Amino acid sequence: MESWNIQNRKGGLPIKKKILLFCDPGIDDSLAIMYTMLDPEIELVGIVTSYGNVTKDQATANAAYLVQLAGRNDIPIIPGASQPIQREGVTFYPEIHGEEGIGPIQPPSNMQYQIYPFDTIRLIIERYRNEIIIVDTGRSTTLATAFALFPDQIKMVHSFYVMGGAFFFPGNVTALAEANFFGDPTSSNFVLKFAHNLTITPLNVTQFAVITPDIVDTISKNRKNIYASMMAPVFEYYYEFYKKTVPGIPGAPIHDLLTIILIKNPTIVDYIYYDANVIEGIEAKGMSYIDIRPTSKTGKTRIAIKLHYESFIEEFSKVMLPE
Repeated sequence: MESWNIQNRKGGLPIKKKILLFCDPGIDDSLAIMYTMLDPEIELVGIVTSYGNVTKDQATANAAYLVQLAGRNDIPIIPGASQPIQREGVTFYPEIHGEEGIGPIQPPSNMQYQIYPFDTIRLIIERYRNEIIIVDTGRSTTLATAFALFPDQIKMVHSFYVMGGAFFFPGNVTALAEANFFGDPTSSNFVLKFAHNLTITPLNVTQFAVITPDIVDTISKNRKNIYASMMAPVFEYYYEFYKKTVPGIPGAPIHDLLTIILIKNPTIVDYIYYDANVIEGIEAKGMSYIDIRPTSKTGKTRIAIKLHYESFIEEFSKVMLPE
């Protein structure tokens, strides 16, 4: 058994995958949260929010809203970083995610929710030591900060999954770079260097994790999905952007969702194993790369490179269309 896999059963009962999610919702982050909340095989034990697709405060409100819709106010919402460590200006993407981050959906302006201190990350890791899986679908700043503040606890984490990068594949924020690694390449490099049992899901696979209008229409009619009424308007907003930027695309790629699904079903993609790096210089800022020369050595980081689309859709539909 690979070191990434946790034993699936204990005493005859299934073990839920315990996930601490670092994110910046954002439409695809929001869909990843929805999926995680609905999946009976996943236990979301905390959400750490930061700047990225939207501001940190808006990302925090969005996460809290999605949690409240599911009646899960017990899940800690932990605000993280407001900007990258380089202290450069932060660019947000309302044309992709909407002004509030969930397309046309706006959390209630009078919504009340509790936020937890950053040290809660340490407490969560200690509570679920050797079981906790950290997933980062946003900029790397907050996770890098946790590495620096809680080095002993980081060793207790079972594995790490990071959505980011584009390996010999076109970027989505520049010709060379994917948005998460571009947003704070120094922090991304830090995480890639020190994370153990690390899986990266780059644009090589996430760009093909496309949800189509017919699938969304079916989900919207499913009365057992608590997020059903949100699916169509959120998807349509997201899809409009992709129709303009990727002519002919049959749907919208849900980058962050694929990262979550791989935790349960790692076989829906193919992998290579190399140590990865991110360029921090201005001209190629955020570009991720590996050394594939014949004389180079393979590494320990698992990098997804090819998506098995039908398996992806099967896993997605199984959770999002509860019977």
